Amino acid sequence: MENQPETCKNCENQFEKTFKFCPHCGQQSKEDLTVGLLFYNTISNYFSFDARFFKSFLPLLFKPGYLSEKFIEGKRLMYLHPAQLYLFVSVVFFFLLSITVVRKQVQDFDTALKKTFEKPLVSDSTKIKAQQVLDSVNLDDILLPLKKEGVLEMKEAEIKTLDSIIKNSVNNTKNINTTFDFDEKKVDSLIAIEASNKDIYKAMGMTDDASFIKKKYYEQSLKFYKQRNGGQILQAVYDTIPISLFILLPIFAFILKVLFYKRGSYSHHLVFSFYFFSFLFTVFSLILIANYFWSIPNWIDWGLVLFTFFYLLIAVKRFYRQGWFWSFFKTGLATFTYFTLVIPIAIVLLMLSSFLFY
Repeated sequence: MENQPETCKNCENQFEKTFKFCPHCGQQSKEDLTVGLLFYNTISNYFSFDARFFKSFLPLLFKPGYLSEKFIEGKRLMYLHPAQLYLFVSVVFFFLLSITVVRKQVQDFDTALKKTFEKPLVSDSTKIKAQQVLDSVNLDDILLPLKKEGVLEMKEAEIKTLDSIIKNSVNNTKNINTTFDFDEKKVDSLIAIEASNKDIYKAMGMTDDASFIKKKYYEQSLKFYKQRNGGQILQAVYDTIPISLFILLPIFAFILKVLFYKRGSYSHHLVFSFYFFSFLFTVFSLILIANYFWSIPNWIDWGLVLFTFFYLLIAVKRFYRQGWFWSFFKTGLATFTYFTLVIPIAIVLLMLSSFLFY
């Protein structure tokens, strides 16, 4: 009696019952769904967390430029794809960053900002005392003796006028705002009577012909003024960093393309950048884990950060096959350009976009 054929549950094609895997789609013929299997399939499908990850991890840490070199040579199934490795490592890094650093910094920043708003830099009692002292002192009593001694060449009328100007100026500064660049009392009164945002924006200084960016700025400023919650802005900055880095990575590859324009197409430099940024996130993840469990001295942390430059130097020499001098020169130039030009501009845009869209 012949064996009855097995029907694949995935592609519904038939195959011999003795087969462990479907020859048409590759799915395992008999596979009980368990929590462990579900977790493994999720990680495997989205992050390719399989044997290739372990084959790629040690070379990534201890063989600079090795994975990039092998991927360009055509060994693309033996090791993890550069974009997949970057995605997996970056997700782990930002998860660790959020639970070890970001949450505490957001709370501390929010608390400190609220204390600043609640406690003025100069208390009302101090202002009253200063005004009382100023009222009790006449500029005539100080300057007239100097005039009689010939030290000061001013007329008595000029001295009295100066005294009047100083006192009037101090009196007029009692209600000057030291926190925002608009009349807070007027804005508070409009908020209290539930005036429209358009009226409040005008009280804050927005003109009718304001551009979209200016309108958005006043909208977010009013939102910030009402909530007094700076932690949301800081959280928005951290939330935007992963996307920003994914945009900045191709820029780093472009810098390498300019410096090594004869060493392959832009895609080659992009592969190199993906693996190098994966290494950076791996090192930073290890630093976060170590500092979470132990109190690591700062000099060790900074030493590891400095080590990433020498890792890049060795990787550049190996991948681009140039001498030590040119490798050091171009590595230093690429690093200097990236951190002095690209990163500062990115930080400004990041903070601006975080404030406008938090």
